[in-house]
Amino acid sequence: MSDTRPPEPDVAAWTDAYFNRSKGIVRKFGDVAVTYAIFMRRPVLSAPRLMIDWLEAMAAARGISVGIDLRYPEGKWVGAGEPIVYLTGPFEHLVDLETLFLQKLGAACVAAYNADVMCTELPKVAFLGFDARHCAGTDMAEMMAYAASVGSSRARRKVGAVGFVGNATTATAHYFGQDRGLGTMPHAIIGYAGSTLRAAEMFHEAYPDEELTVLVDYFGREVTDSLEVCRAFEALAADGRLSVRLDTPGSRYMEGLDPSIAYAVLDRNAPESIRGYRSEAELRHLIGPGVSAAAIWMMRERLDEAGFGEVRIVASSGFGPAKCRVMAIAHAPVDAIGTGSFLPEDWQETYATADIVEYDGEARVKIGREFLLRK
Repeated sequence: MSDTRPPEPDVAAWTDAYFNRSKGIVRKFGDVAVTYAIFMRRPVLSAPRLMIDWLEAMAAARGISVGIDLRYPEGKWVGAGEPIVYLTGPFEHLVDLETLFLQKLGAACVAAYNADVMCTELPKVAFLGFDARHCAGTDMAEMMAYAASVGSSRARRKVGAVGFVGNATTATAHYFGQDRGLGTMPHAIIGYAGSTLRAAEMFHEAYPDEELTVLVDYFGREVTDSLEVCRAFEALAADGRLSVRLDTPGSRYMEGLDPSIAYAVLDRNAPESIRGYRSEAELRHLIGPGVSAAAIWMMRERLDEAGFGEVRIVASSGFGPAKCRVMAIAHAPVDAIGTGSFLPEDWQETYATADIVEYDGEARVKIGREFLLRK
């Protein structure tokens, strides 16, 4: 758990040198009680738990008391420049923690915001967090799992969304009420097996009690291979325990699709999605290559025509807030989405900032940051 990483003996090695210098100055000339205001420069969701847990662990290790005035509880929307939390404590013991407590806040708040947008746009869809392999180490992987759970919880409260139901790793599954990571097979198992059907058979033989989700894009025969797997596992299909996962790369169209057919598919199922003006990015998500709304609708049509109406569709590949918004416009019949794209795209937007706004109870802050003063 991140509440002890880094531990107290390692803090000095991981913090900015000028904060360590500041600690030495304050120790030499006398400590004062200070209050930090922590804020971000863009709207976010408050996701402070990992930061607060770590601060409380550090306070206990140092034998000090830190006052935590949380102005925006977990899951609340925060405007740009609004202090999320005020921290009060001895300057000597807080100054060298700033680098590390800021690291534990900013990215989590942005990722939580993105996760909330995605779940709110598609409230009937279950989301799975596939972000771990895109994270820069285990600390970030935990932070992102936590953030997805915060955004998901907000979407549940707001619109009754299904939200995130699990993620890929057991270490962070508890954030989603699970005791283990979820997932069936990567593309490598399809290549290993030599066919999509044989990969499905191998998985089922190895894990007979598990639900089966089969990747169907490896050989570029999404429809053909999906139907072959459905026929081979008719009992699982009828029981709703079989899913096909679309992960078609953006370099090609799903089997049987091209631009004109994609338009026709949407015209049959969601005509309003292609009637008005759409940006180039929206059109790509609607009728372009890869896992488009048209691809999902076409897969649903083919499964239903073959009598496999209970087979579910899982989609992955680039499902961030913008793509989810387009899927909502097209009423795409997707049952679950595997995503890592709630991760912040612009890392500059994740920078949390702290300024001291009180010294021994006297309000004082650098010119231009008066908006941070405690009201």
